Amino acid sequence: MFNPDHSKPSDLNVQAGTMGDMSEPERGDPRWLTEDQLNSWKAVVALTMTLPAALDAQLKRDTGLNSFDYHVLAALADLPDGAMGMGELATLSQGSPSRLSHAVARMERAGWIERRNGEARCVNAHLTAAGRRKLVASAPGHVREVRRLVIDVLTADQLELLGEAARLVAAQADPVMAAALARGCDGSDCPESAAELADPGESVEFSCLEAG
Repeated sequence: MFNPDHSKPSDLNVQAGTMGDMSEPERGDPRWLTEDQLNSWKAVVALTMTLPAALDAQLKRDTGLNSFDYHVLAALADLPDGAMGMGELATLSQGSPSRLSHAVARMERAGWIERRNGEARCVNAHLTAAGRRKLVASAPGHVREVRRLVIDVLTADQLELLGEAARLVAAQADPVMAAALARGCDGSDCPESAAELADPGESVEFSCLEAG
């Protein structure tokens, strides 16, 4: 978002102030960010640009996995039977069906995942024993990096507030993801806002990726 009031390079992505003569009345004037909001937004942008890249770099360096692969394996490992429909898995891993199919095919060749036909010709991904061993071997380094970059940098109160804020934003950006987060909470451990954003008992529809 461009800032016409102080148009220097650092402002080209975020707007503060008013558009003045550059406004578009037919579309309605946007609520431009205040200076404090601008500073906070820049911090959010920096976080979303640097944190995923740093976590991905550690995983690739130490395990040969990328973040997407790791979260696919972790999502399957969280389930008692280690299996999930490919449509739901694509949603939870924030990947397109095409990206997920390529990743699962690669991990299938490595022996970490198996694809099996489920109900109504839908395809399910199953975590294999080798895949679970790969995840167990990869998790300690990943957790150390998460602690180094996030957990140990924040106080307990700051971390709680960050998680709460992240859930609120996720609910606006992707309600299905918010519902999945809420369903993953364990009763009393689930923050009130997550329960309000998406009822853990509510049925969530995921697309079915059919067998070819």
